[in-house]
Amino acid sequence: MGDPTTQKLALRDRLLTARRRHPLSAAREDAEAIAAHLLATPEVRRAATVAAYVSLGNEPGTGPLVERLHALGRRVVLPVLLPDNDLDWAVYTGRDGLAAASRGLLEPTGPRLGPEAVATADVVLCPGLAVDRRGLRLGRGGGSYDRALSRVPVGTFVCTLLYEEELLDEVPVEPHDRPVTAAVTPSGVTRLPRGPA
Repeated sequence: MGDPTTQKLALRDRLLTARRRHPLSAAREDAEAIAAHLLATPEVRRAATVAAYVSLGNEPGTGPLVERLHALGRRVVLPVLLPDNDLDWAVYTGRDGLAAASRGLLEPTGPRLGPEAVATADVVLCPGLAVDRRGLRLGRGGGSYDRALSRVPVGTFVCTLLYEEELLDEVPVEPHDRPVTAAVTPSGVTRLPRGPA
């Protein structure tokens, strides 16, 4: 069957290839649908602070969601990638408060809150390439979000934004992988158990 690291590399390659083929014409509509589904969840409706991110390239879009959360008066914190691949956080103040950073990222320019700030969020929205029915998430391999999610209190609504075909029956898992409680696609929110049974 192979080791999880090798399996993850092969699966990442397949998923990234599929994302590159995702029609750009559907990107805005998909982002709007994802925003609508998340804004309808009770967790997001009652959240005071939401940890989100600025989508990159072919990722499911976060722009409409971040803008609506901000317009609703929610405190939105966005990640800032540190040199060791850990994540710091800063408050989103609007599009003018974002600046280009390494790896093509857009990051908030405000004061840094520290890596532990993610633990204060009522909702954590995270990127990923796939999530399985056990709640296990496959990221890009840098470990940034596994570290961040290790700081999030149990019981927090943690959701990965995906396309339909990225919700899988099973993804390879390693001991450092952190589970999520939900996945959202353009067709809706899927609630998941937190981790393997």
